[in-house]
Amino acid sequence: MADRLVADVMVERLKAWGVNRVFGYSGDGINGFMGALRRSTGEVDGSGVEFVQARHEETAAFMAVGHAKYTGQVGVVTSTQGPGAVHLLNGLYDAKLDGVPVVAIIGQQSRSVLGSAYMQEIDLLTLFKDVAAQFAQMVSTPEQLPMVLDRAFRTALETRTPCVVIVPHDIQKAPAPELGQEHGIIVTAPEWQPARVLPRDDDLARAAEVLAAGSKVAFLLGQGAKNAQAEVIALAEQLDAGITTSLLGKPYMDETLPFAAGTMGHLGSTASAHLMGNCDTLLIIGSNDPWTEFYPKPGAARAVQVDIDGRKVGNRYPVEVGLVGDAAETLARLAGLLNGAGGQPGGQANAEARKQWRANVEEQVRSWRALAEERSRVPAKPVNPELVVRELSGRLPSNAQVSVDVGSCVYWYARQLTLPAGVPAHLSGTLASMGCSVPYGIAAKLARPDRPVVALAGDGAMQMAGIAELVTVAHRWRQWSDPRFVVCVFNNRELAEVTWEQRETESEPRFPDSQEIPDFPYAGYAELLGLTGIRVESPERLAGAWDRALAAERPVVIEVLTDPDVPLLPPFPAGAEKLDDMRSALAEEGGSGEGAAALLDAYAGQEESRS
Repeated sequence: MADRLVADVMVERLKAWGVNRVFGYSGDGINGFMGALRRSTGEVDGSGVEFVQARHEETAAFMAVGHAKYTGQVGVVTSTQGPGAVHLLNGLYDAKLDGVPVVAIIGQQSRSVLGSAYMQEIDLLTLFKDVAAQFAQMVSTPEQLPMVLDRAFRTALETRTPCVVIVPHDIQKAPAPELGQEHGIIVTAPEWQPARVLPRDDDLARAAEVLAAGSKVAFLLGQGAKNAQAEVIALAEQLDAGITTSLLGKPYMDETLPFAAGTMGHLGSTASAHLMGNCDTLLIIGSNDPWTEFYPKPGAARAVQVDIDGRKVGNRYPVEVGLVGDAAETLARLAGLLNGAGGQPGGQANAEARKQWRANVEEQVRSWRALAEERSRVPAKPVNPELVVRELSGRLPSNAQVSVDVGSCVYWYARQLTLPAGVPAHLSGTLASMGCSVPYGIAAKLARPDRPVVALAGDGAMQMAGIAELVTVAHRWRQWSDPRFVVCVFNNRELAEVTWEQRETESEPRFPDSQEIPDFPYAGYAELLGLTGIRVESPERLAGAWDRALAAERPVVIEVLTDPDVPLLPPFPAGAEKLDDMRSALAEEGGSGEGAAALLDAYAGQEESRS
């Protein structure tokens, strides 16, 4: 074997891009790369690239996405050709739809057999054409490899999308070439720096005029405001605005503030529904939230949007002024222009109207917080899932990392969990794919092993992917300086979110063959793996379970028997419009739907009493 192979160049290039961890699953098509990763881990300076074996390529891709979300760096995943490559798609689409940079390095059969319908040979460029639309390339010669990898990383960082590099097996094993200056050879550098993007002065001035004229200003905050939290608060105070967030924007807003209306949309708060339904001016900051029925009605509010990606401006709402630029700098310049209006943008009369609006928003926020508390205490059989998350609030360590799966637990996260400042929380927000929480949590823990992780997951998501990845947790936890890794499983034996969607959007009764899922001893399984399992069957045990788990010296699975009949009621007025369909579906269920019908009536009554 040659002293240095193309596969070794692959690892060297990853190190040059600052990659210290690759997630994946091995196979013959990528074995040359595996050999180079093995050789890199033996380097005496400890600068090798770690390979993290997942239980499945799909969860490996979720781990790469999680790494990108929690660290802000490029997540890297690898797999063999054929079935391994197909399995990556779900995680890569998660990266595409949530806008995070991921590079997938995928093996392929040797060039000599391509086109012969060889074993595990599929057309990978066609397979990844959509998900990696910004960059997908198969390496055809050893000389091409550095350039293709560099372009993949630069494109992933610039466009915040997944990029794919396909490397045939024979190229991985080829001798590493020496690249010189000659025709047809491109020598590139592993370098990229973000541009400083700011709107034009006249656009800023137009936006300031719109905001100054508003007397009922609302902010919709998305993940694009991650690095602009101080500027958001300062501008909101200046305009007496209320603030709601998208689901992805929730971690970037201090929800203890009196004008923080919580999450918007179907799974949002009544305060956010009031804010969006009654504002006359809307400032969208770094959000592309798809819940358009919860925006102001088109024409009801003048709108300004700030986003670093011009493709998203005006994508969800008819904005009057679009500002393409960095959120923090753009908001700071808007604040300066508004200050230039004498400190009372819009005049004294408008300032008084805004103060009345702010007082109204704060009253709605207080009402929502009381309602959230009230709902968490509604008796359920046996445990109200809202109480599970509410008991975590106030207990969550200030240095925690949170991952959330897709399902009904997202509603309880959005409505009941107040995140301490600086605590990251991530989920598959736009693709909304089940099975992400444990892989995300593993990626978060590997990136920062000194910080505790809390993962919230439904039983459906656990059976889809989480149970398998608990094996990875059991395999690795002794390497973590802080061993706390808490998985809270909402065990309701039901695909509860889909059940309530059937009732709400289809006016269809529950379909047991589709919705019931097998019971599984999650806490007992944790014990079999050498972890700690805690089973909670009554609300009185919740607080103690969280205290014990967050003080444990090894990972913990808290299995809570929760009630699937607790309704996923949208905030009013949208929720009121859905009641007839939901009640009609429940009536068809007969006696089996009585518990859900009673809880739905109770929740609706609570909303109506506050409207």
